[in-house]
Amino acid sequence: MQSNRIKAVIVEDEPLARSGLEGYIKEIDFIELVASCEDALQANNALSQHQPDLMFLDIQMPRITGIDFLKSLVKPPMVIFTTAYPNYALQGFELDVVDYLVKPYPFDRFLKAVNKARDLFLLRSESTKSDSSAPEFIFVKTDSRLEKVIFSEILFVEAMENYVIIHTQSQKIITMMTMKAMEEVLSGSDFLRVHKSFIVNHMHITSVEGNEIKTGSAKIPVSRKNKSQVMEWLTGRKDSF
Repeated sequence: MQSNRIKAVIVEDEPLARSGLEGYIKEIDFIELVASCEDALQANNALSQHQPDLMFLDIQMPRITGIDFLKSLVKPPMVIFTTAYPNYALQGFELDVVDYLVKPYPFDRFLKAVNKARDLFLLRSESTKSDSSAPEFIFVKTDSRLEKVIFSEILFVEAMENYVIIHTQSQKIITMMTMKAMEEVLSGSDFLRVHKSFIVNHMHITSVEGNEIKTGSAKIPVSRKNKSQVMEWLTGRKDSF
């Protein structure tokens, strides 16, 4: 269906690499290429004009790197880095990118990356449907199956590179998803990101001591910059721990 197609832009300063990526995208029926840009300036205009869902972003470009360009965006689309430099991978995943492709990448590796983007796109679309009642569960892909996760049973979510571990009252579920995407899915009064690597459900918090939250049998760290927000979230007061 047309409504389920992902609008994508390419940001790549090398003509051959840009052409090759355009050719790959033409083979994918669920992606619509709306702009192909040579640099961040063109990309900035394309983002305003087309509001794409996905950006294929090179890192080493004139004037501004892809990483700095991504950091400058307030509400960036999903991002797949395409680069000849593997040493930026960790920094890329810290920015919650969908995937990191190292040139030259074969079509099957490209396909794996865009399938991840499609899964995330569909998950976001499902969570933002114009329904009067908020969703109470999601289905996430783990191994070769879809697993139902009921929000009220989640204790906390833990980041693990480009995966997350969903800790529930009965099990741990590992799924290929970024923390940023998980935070969007769980957005609401019951959940808060208390650390770059942890989102907690306040319904299961049993105590707070120092820089730690206890939920179930686990102790979750609270980052220094989030301490005041966490306290206000839990108590309604702008106190400190």
